[in-house]
Amino acid sequence: DNISIELLQKGEPLPAKEPWASMENTGSW
Repeated sequence: DNISIELLQKGEPLPAKEPWASMENTGSW
């Protein structure tokens, strides 16, 4: 779901982007 993450990054401010990066590293996706 990298596409969904990219859309969130474009729509959300930087502070909101960080939790998504952490989830990606954790492998929750």
